[in-house]
Amino acid sequence: MYEEKVVLCGANAYERKFYLNPDFEALPESIKDELKIMCVLYTEDVGGILTLVFEENGELCFEVTHEENDFFFDEIGSHLKIKELQKTKEELLEALQLYYKVFFLGEEV
Repeated sequence: MYEEKVVLCGANAYERKFYLNPDFEALPESIKDELKIMCVLYTEDVGGILTLVFEENGELCFEVTHEENDFFFDEIGSHLKIKELQKTKEELLEALQLYYKVFFLGEEV
């Protein structure tokens, strides 16, 4: 069904906006709220743009970009914050991967 990367959500520190892919509107409100809080707090802490993306194989990845002239972007803090999120939100991230694999890729559990 999906042969390319699929964006789940993202936050942009420059535009101060959060984006949730409309394909994921069926997620429970609590999950959507948790994703929003996680992404927005990340961009408030380190700046830049954080995007959560499903790879072709269903793996959920963090993608970070920043403007070239953004001298306030904290690259080291970015790596540390992502590691922290992967550890503290491990259960949520694994559940989202399973959800994507079952409902979007049609895999059997």
